[in-house]
Amino acid sequence: MKLITEQEVGAVLTYADATGALRDAFAQMGRGQASVLARGRAAANHDGAALMVSAMGACLPAQDVLGTKVYSTRNGQFQFVITLFSAHTGLPLATLEANELTRLRTAATTALAVQTLARADAKVLAIFGAGTQAQAHAEALAQCLPGRFERVLVVARSGAAEFAARIGAEAVDAAAALAQADVIVTCTRAADPLFDGHLVRPGTLVCAVGSSKPVARELDDALLARAALVAVEWKPAAEQEAGEFVRAAAGTIAPGKVVELGNLLAAARPLGPEAIVVYKSVGIGLEDVAIAHWVFKKLEAA
Repeated sequence: MKLITEQEVGAVLTYADATGALRDAFAQMGRGQASVLARGRAAANHDGAALMVSAMGACLPAQDVLGTKVYSTRNGQFQFVITLFSAHTGLPLATLEANELTRLRTAATTALAVQTLARADAKVLAIFGAGTQAQAHAEALAQCLPGRFERVLVVARSGAAEFAARIGAEAVDAAAALAQADVIVTCTRAADPLFDGHLVRPGTLVCAVGSSKPVARELDDALLARAALVAVEWKPAAEQEAGEFVRAAAGTIAPGKVVELGNLLAAARPLGPEAIVVYKSVGIGLEDVAIAHWVFKKLEAA
């Protein structure tokens, strides 16, 4: 079994490569050819530190691989590893140090969602947040949709001007962003909604990626009720882990408008130009296993 280091992952993996691997994996899921292991968590306290171990995974038999991601959390700091197994033999193939892969995979999945769900004439991107995931999303969308966005707007409680300058964007307030954006990406640690959903323009795609815990949400009921389509990675995970689902008032999200990304790749759902679309991400093991397997094959072929 091979050990793949962070340095090896970083040397071969790009956002475009990750998005390609994700597209194949989600398409398989949409065809019923993949299965997902739900995230499990166990928590404890030790010597004053808050500890948690979490695990998630997926089976991708069409790619001859299955695997798990396991990660520790100590006082809010994460460490990730992914282990891959052969679907043909059941033997372990590799274990990957996966901090860098995890940073890329969330943004790469959002890039796939934007490629799939945004209007063809979308030209203005707004990013809420100025941290690690905001940076990753700015990079991923620039690399995976080159030349697509003519303007990028940044909204953040702190560091907006510095982040905007670093990525060649404009720092604005929330009202200005909502009035102009065709695509909105929220990458914050907010526990409560960031803005009034009534202010989102018709035809906007809103991607909420900041939280995978049921106590936190970035989008309000007004936006969720207005959305013609709510795209998710995997319904069971979204319904259990996303605060947008758990904390929504009864009847806010009509079940018929919740669709998994893999199903949308397998069979597009046409929407009018005025339709608001929400993509809510919590992260699933399918993404980690698919990208880790791409890295493994790339290094094996080198």
